[in-house]
Amino acid sequence: MDPVFGQLSFDNHEQIVFCNDKDTGLKAIIGIHNTVLGPALGGTRMWNYTSEWEALNDVLRLSRGMTYKSAVTGLNLGGGKAVLIGDAKTQKTPELMLKFGEFVNSLGGKYITAEDVGMATSDMDLVRTVTPYVTGISESKGGAGNPSPVTAYGVFMGMKAAAKYKFGSDVLEDKVIYVQGIGNVGESLVENLSNEGAKVYISDINQDRLEEVRDKYSVNIYGGDNIYAEEMDIYAPCALGATVNDFTINQLRTKIIAGAANNQLAEEQKHGKMLREKGIVYAPDFLINAGGIINVYAELENYDRKEIMRKTENIYNTTLEILKKADADNITTHQAAFNIAQARIDARKNEK
Repeated sequence: MDPVFGQLSFDNHEQIVFCNDKDTGLKAIIGIHNTVLGPALGGTRMWNYTSEWEALNDVLRLSRGMTYKSAVTGLNLGGGKAVLIGDAKTQKTPELMLKFGEFVNSLGGKYITAEDVGMATSDMDLVRTVTPYVTGISESKGGAGNPSPVTAYGVFMGMKAAAKYKFGSDVLEDKVIYVQGIGNVGESLVENLSNEGAKVYISDINQDRLEEVRDKYSVNIYGGDNIYAEEMDIYAPCALGATVNDFTINQLRTKIIAGAANNQLAEEQKHGKMLREKGIVYAPDFLINAGGIINVYAELENYDRKEIMRKTENIYNTTLEILKKADADNITTHQAAFNIAQARIDARKNEK
């Protein structure tokens, strides 16, 4: 297999930038998938990948997902993403972040970065000192602040739309919902669900975090060893992607999948079809987790908080529209969302 263009996740990406700096230990990859609708905006993730191949595959998949996330949400943005190889807890330094910012700046605005896994708003503030091509900076510095609560609100809206479609009502009170992964977005989602009166179960690899969130919102820690086989109304994957795969789909006993994680389907076509055949409603991840990019896009367009929340709330209507369209066209929900996004990109391309 060819190392880049032959990758299974390569999908006509416009540009892939490998960033290396010996002094700071920086090893990063920036993926720019498509810039037809606008500059490629997407977060920076720092993760302790097992190999450089894994990191490359991740940035290819994530940047492609950002293209369709922005397109289906109606934003004038393309799709990009960056991954930093390393442990964010032990290897992330101010010097490393500044050097990364210099690489972002060298692209002249074709890629605009933001916060993702392993990053904090303070990291974006630091990057901002060496490049204007960053969003998600502190509100005190003129930014829209932490996008996680807005991302979670969009997932919550998408979840309610899926419930309306499946159950005939979008009320989540007493619904059994398993939230897998309680980082910043996962916790905010738990807060929304708890306020609605849902029966929430949480799981995470960090036991201290589990206990903290349990005590804060009076939810349940999942104590079993196979979350996929549990009877539930909604499964909300909010950690890393590809948890919906050959192995898990055969075990799943949920009625709806609606979560914040990117690239939840290990193989989009195959696993989307398997879910459809099982009667499990899948709310496309790149649609319902778009609240975060709406939040950071506001910095570019000078939206106020009210407009950010209005646009994020509209994820409910778009999700419902896509679920109905998938039924009408006898296709998967992922394909229905993809078709709408691709049509918008093609229309813009034809205008040029």
